[in-house]
Amino acid sequence: MSSSLDGAHVLLTGATGFVGQAVLEKLLSSYPSTRVSVLVRPRGDLTAQQRVDKLMRKPVFRSWRDAVGEEAAAVAVRERVTVIEGDLGALPALPGDVDVVLHSASTVSFDLPIDEAFAANVGGPLSLYEALTATGSDPHVVHVSTSYVAGLRKGVAEERSLSHQVDHHLEHEQALAARGEAERASRSPEVLRTLLADAQAKHRRAGAGAVAEAAEEARQDWVRHELVEAGRTRAHTLGWTDVYTFTKALGERVAEDLWARAGHRLSVVRPTIIESALKHPYPGWIDGFKVADPLIAAYGRGMLPEFPALADTVLDVIPVDFVVNAILAAAAAPPAAGSAHYFQVCSGITNPLPLGRLVRLVREYFKANPLTDAEGAHVQVPAWSFPHTGAVERALTRRERAVDLADRAVGRLPATQRTRGWISTLHRARRDLGTLRKFTELYQPYTQTEVIFDDARLRALHAALPAERQDAHGFDVTEIDWRHYLQDVHIPKVPGLMRSRGGSSAPTAARELAPGDDVVAVFDLQRTVAAATLVEQYLWIELAAKPATQWPASLANLVALGPRYLQAERRDRGDFIRTFMRRYEGMNEAELRAIIAEKVTHSLRRGLLQEALARVAEHRAAGHRTVLLTGEIDVFVEPLAPIFDHIVAGKMEVGPDGRWTGHLASSPLVGEARAAWLRRYAREEGLDLTGSYAYGDSYADRSWLEVVGNPHAVNPDASLYRYAKARRWPVLSWTTTVEGRLSPVLRSIKGAGKA
Repeated sequence: MSSSLDGAHVLLTGATGFVGQAVLEKLLSSYPSTRVSVLVRPRGDLTAQQRVDKLMRKPVFRSWRDAVGEEAAAVAVRERVTVIEGDLGALPALPGDVDVVLHSASTVSFDLPIDEAFAANVGGPLSLYEALTATGSDPHVVHVSTSYVAGLRKGVAEERSLSHQVDHHLEHEQALAARGEAERASRSPEVLRTLLADAQAKHRRAGAGAVAEAAEEARQDWVRHELVEAGRTRAHTLGWTDVYTFTKALGERVAEDLWARAGHRLSVVRPTIIESALKHPYPGWIDGFKVADPLIAAYGRGMLPEFPALADTVLDVIPVDFVVNAILAAAAAPPAAGSAHYFQVCSGITNPLPLGRLVRLVREYFKANPLTDAEGAHVQVPAWSFPHTGAVERALTRRERAVDLADRAVGRLPATQRTRGWISTLHRARRDLGTLRKFTELYQPYTQTEVIFDDARLRALHAALPAERQDAHGFDVTEIDWRHYLQDVHIPKVPGLMRSRGGSSAPTAARELAPGDDVVAVFDLQRTVAAATLVEQYLWIELAAKPATQWPASLANLVALGPRYLQAERRDRGDFIRTFMRRYEGMNEAELRAIIAEKVTHSLRRGLLQEALARVAEHRAAGHRTVLLTGEIDVFVEPLAPIFDHIVAGKMEVGPDGRWTGHLASSPLVGEARAAWLRRYAREEGLDLTGSYAYGDSYADRSWLEVVGNPHAVNPDASLYRYAKARRWPVLSWTTTVEGRLSPVLRSIKGAGKA
């Protein structure tokens, strides 16, 4: 049966994909006289040839390289593999001497936007068959599809052409037009107002730029969501589980219309759920997460307490090497001209794996080989009771609401080690619920399906193989021992199945400093370098400037205006500084500078944080330029000049009488203004921002922290802590003042951590 591939010229699409690279390896290792042309598109800075060179170093080719030797493998690739640079959406001229076409390129995603799914799975085959027709040649085409094109049905799905009357030309046209419609709708005032209001509520303190960025990201997400829903809904209305099976079904119809009915030979191979290899190129070989793997990994991590599934549903799994062998066997047994063969590569009838048994085998594995959580404890995997869909949906909705309420409540609490721990716990809970929600939407059609795929023609194809080829080139699913395959072969090789869930609530250590004279380290002041707040510093200065008899009046005035200051701080950090500094109207700057130098400097320096000063010293020792960047007025921070290389602060407007007017001389240096200053400073001084560092405590600091390559959240508020955790920034707790005591302001950070 191998005769039609001996000496043949094979055109392979999808060579960089999971199935495609396994097919290429099998052709190289087992069909030494076969030439292969691979259609590969360039990606980024890599040409198609460079991508193939990189592909040849992947694990799938390791056994073959070891068997023949590196030099012989390199010669074989050079002499037998031709790279055609191009894409199915923009095909170059194809060779006219191709004997067999193996079309395995597709997009395997259940929730793609409708236009992207159609472009890949319908438009791709359309371009391919038109290009093949243009060559004037007559190759046998093996079109790789999926058994799940059978759609939403019950009973046995046979190995034959699908019976539907869907117009793939019209559906393709409408799908591509859907993006333009969604883009136009997303720009309507009604949608934009809603997205902008939500962005302002969440990101106002980070500045107008952050709000605009979040609003635009939300608009793009809105468009994607609309297109995903369009694909899912259209698939359901026509009887398919999702946009993937819908477009793959129409891709088959394209192959039939443009190739088989045009008088050529066509074989359609329909695998089910393709997972890791049973034997070849080696047991457990897999490339990336496949369909069942996210469920297995999430189950092992304790993220799926229940799932809407039917215990008697057959989850039809097939090892990738069986699929490859079936594709090549089909390629070697072409049908008559003008007709098509259909083969379903599946296990559901001949060697079924009910979902209930699969869960038991997976549970056994994780009970014997448990994963560990963030605290190092073993994760207890659940025992599913297989409840109905409504019960799972109600329980999931209740838990989502509870997490939302708790998250809003914690966000209003002071930032302490305890509240940060709560935020981390809620972050993980939200992530787990999001995973359960996504899996429920995507996989439920496959865990509740009642369709069984017939494989009679596939079994006949296997039986037609010469006896001496059946072991190495066959696909007899009766030889699969599911316990052995899952527990010994597959699960241990699931990518990313780590021993820990991660996400510790403990502060992240600061990154090790690298020396460099083009690096800047920028520090905020309050709660980052100094324990005292602007209000506390004002009190020191005011009380130092007034006799003790006037202290009660000053304190009473500050308490009375407290709500006004708090409202300004919540609105905008710049508004707070403007509002608060009005208290200094009529102040003589020279007198104030003298008071600070004589009576406040010592208190200010005692209130600095030891950890911050140590970090500044480390940066200076590494040759970095250190900058204190603050919205405070320069007079207040002059005592800190010896600590930093450069201090950037605000200035007060001075009237004709030499006294402060109560207004700032320029806009406050906060938020995005700091980001603009930092970019300009780096440009003028020739500094490398990607290697530079920044330290801030407030979500209002987000915009300038993101300017550098090494941002750090120090004693962060709840919003910045949540953002830093999501971005995996180091989170630091600096709480001990120079005088060796815990800061009164920051005491709760360390104290709560011990509670």
